[in-house]
Amino acid sequence: MTREDFELLVSDALDQIPPKLAAMMDNVAVFVEDEPDPTAPDLLGLYEGTPLTERGEWYAGVLPDRIIVYRGPTLRQCDSREDVVAEVRTTVIHEVAHHFGFDDHELDELGWS
Repeated sequence: MTREDFELLVSDALDQIPPKLAAMMDNVAVFVEDEPDPTAPDLLGLYEGTPLTERGEWYAGVLPDRIIVYRGPTLRQCDSREDVVAEVRTTVIHEVAHHFGFDDHELDELGWS
């Protein structure tokens, strides 16, 4: 799958976020990168930033949070295009949930790990 096709899948997954939730996302940018850090070669996505639930009045003038979806590990893990579509959707939802303050344990309980 080309990088362009993969980026479209990420965009499509973001478009599936309910509008009321999407409107609440604040100061966050989403990126596609080919590979994660070599110390975590199987990582499918990453959220870097300060979750909305931890922001206070001190939170101003900061760089946007980052959500990164990794193309290489996702493609290696999936057997078909349908698998890639489903995994990208799960990864995007998982990382956006971190932006909203959910931790990995909560996401696991909800089936989004």
